[in-house]
Amino acid sequence: MKITAILSILLVFMSFNVSAQKKILILGDSLTEGYGVDEDYSFPAILEKKLQKEKLPYKIINGGVSGSTTASGKSRLKWFLKANPSILILALGANDGLRGLKLEQSKNNLEEIIKMAKAKNMKIVIAGMMVPPNYGKEYTTKFKAMFIDLAKKYNATLIPFLLEGVAGVKELNIEDGIHPNSKGYVIVADTVYKYIKDLL
Repeated sequence: MKITAILSILLVFMSFNVSAQKKILILGDSLTEGYGVDEDYSFPAILEKKLQKEKLPYKIINGGVSGSTTASGKSRLKWFLKANPSILILALGANDGLRGLKLEQSKNNLEEIIKMAKAKNMKIVIAGMMVPPNYGKEYTTKFKAMFIDLAKKYNATLIPFLLEGVAGVKELNIEDGIHPNSKGYVIVADTVYKYIKDLL
């Protein structure tokens, strides 16, 4: 068989694999982007390697941008939808909370994102977040409940706390004490996988 013919077959096979591969969009902020570590050590990159190891045909789209709020995430989602992801992991809200933004508006933004994804028949996973107790009991309680309420309303999968087992652990975070280090992101990836595996 000629080399050109072999190359043609390989190209067809590769294009089939790419088209057959499903996509998971993780729409988030610096925690998703992987602030403080190399791209290969962000939790989306680690999660993709884990999926490949399990021989699951999924490509992760890292939609994390440092400083992103629920409002900016809503506008960015339109571009990511062009890739036709089948699952959305919504990991926004932390920056809204840290800035003390009105929770009603944050919740509305998250709800609009969910509706946009639902319109594309995407499965929804909501990553819950928490804010430090110095924001006051009422705000911290309502902030945590925001994610729970949305998950119930839209029958979405809820990750109770994205940084479970990592937040507040010095050895698992970089110097700022907010963003995980490479070891911390491994735990975050494991947490996310635990909650999404039944959707794959």
